[in-house]
Amino acid sequence: MLVKTFGSAVFGIDATTITIEVDVTTGIKFLLVGLPDSAVKESQQRIESALRLNGYKWPKKKIIINMAPADIRKEGSAYDLPLAAAVLAASGQINHDKLSKYVLMGELSLDGTLQPIKGVLPIAINARAEDFEGFILPKQNAREAAVVDRLKVFGAENIKEVIDFLNGEGSLEQTVIDTRAEFYAQVNNNPLDFSDVKGQENVKRALEIAAAGSHNIILVGPPGSGKTMLAKRIPTVLPPFSLKEALETTKIHSVVGKIDKETSLMTRRPFRSPHHTISDVALVGGGNYPQPGEISLAHNGVLFLDELPEFKRTVLEVMRQPLEDRNITISRAKFSVEYPASFMLVASMNPCPCGYYNHPTKECVCAPGVVQKYLNKISGPLLDRIDIHLEVVPVPFKKLSEMESSENSEAVRERVLEARQIQEKRFENHPGVYANAQMSSKLIREYVVLDNESNNLIKNAMDRLGLSARAYDRILKDIKNNIKHRRNIIFVSLN
Repeated sequence: MLVKTFGSAVFGIDATTITIEVDVTTGIKFLLVGLPDSAVKESQQRIESALRLNGYKWPKKKIIINMAPADIRKEGSAYDLPLAAAVLAASGQINHDKLSKYVLMGELSLDGTLQPIKGVLPIAINARAEDFEGFILPKQNAREAAVVDRLKVFGAENIKEVIDFLNGEGSLEQTVIDTRAEFYAQVNNNPLDFSDVKGQENVKRALEIAAAGSHNIILVGPPGSGKTMLAKRIPTVLPPFSLKEALETTKIHSVVGKIDKETSLMTRRPFRSPHHTISDVALVGGGNYPQPGEISLAHNGVLFLDELPEFKRTVLEVMRQPLEDRNITISRAKFSVEYPASFMLVASMNPCPCGYYNHPTKECVCAPGVVQKYLNKISGPLLDRIDIHLEVVPVPFKKLSEMESSENSEAVRERVLEARQIQEKRFENHPGVYANAQMSSKLIREYVVLDNESNNLIKNAMDRLGLSARAYDRILKDIKNNIKHRRNIIFVSLN
């Protein structure tokens, strides 16, 4: 008897429906075809044990399983559930009437318990697009899939519950989530705040400008001056997620399995802070079967690189193209995958190896030439892609000991939102552009028209600092930032 069930394969951040065809006939062989990997091939032992311990039998006949389309590689153990259901239906042990209406995915333990899987959100979106009635999956993943409306989501704890549901002998509880209500209830919930930072008013102002235009920024200062503390609070002044941005970001985190069972939709912009020992593949994504890297996990949020010169040079250089194009294409011999990577880069560094070069009270102990060698670890092309370079000085004791709180993140965010609204109106006829940092050269020439005084100022800066054409464009993007209807030009040298 030939029976079909439906699963799904995640490729990049999108899913493709996989049709699982099972034919049980006279014989003793077991054949699994359709480009399965080792984890899929090992499913027979897991399924056989799960069925036996739940009162069902693995057929003692010839079983042929085809996973179509056969030219797409099937990876992981998430196909255990649809394979088990298809084998049971093809051998006449369960009813197969409902199988065509549902996508089934889930890893089986030996006792039949369903284990959580990755990539649930893209699978659910694809299931709705292809008019499936519902999605049956492990209970731990149910909330994540339930953010997709017009799709019935049923979470199960073990295979027995699924079998009873398919036979009409039991029911599964449908997981229903009011996505908008849950999203807006959590969107402003953040434990960090700018008011925690004492002093550093000029740095906060620069970060506000950077957040308003989604500009990349680098903070240079001695140890303990507050660089990391300030960077961690940047997401608190960024505009709240829109539902579209939240869905797009959640899809990426779903693919790598970073959505916990209590989370349905990400409500806060991601803040990724990889250690400086990270590899270039871990940063941009890759592997034999490419997975998103840190730059994609930071999509629509902040990528913070602390102690920038300590990162390997090859790691930093692979960020050049994503910083310009806001996506990353990972190519292999047989295929290529594209991941979004529109993030705000925030970097910090000490001015020298000992950390006290140009410190107001402590003396630098670095040998002659060491400071310049240290700064040269960061290439000119990478620095060219960072819009704002800012010096962070130590906070004096008088400021640290003040009991009065400084301006909080909510007040700063209001000004950032005001600036973003101006930009959204400005770029309403340019899809995909919502902030000044995303302007192309053509848009810069269209919207940034300088008077003679401003033009002379930029000319002198380019002559004195030796700035490139790319730096010129980035300065013009910064000029267009409008906070409280005032224009700002910041020139800060690393020297």
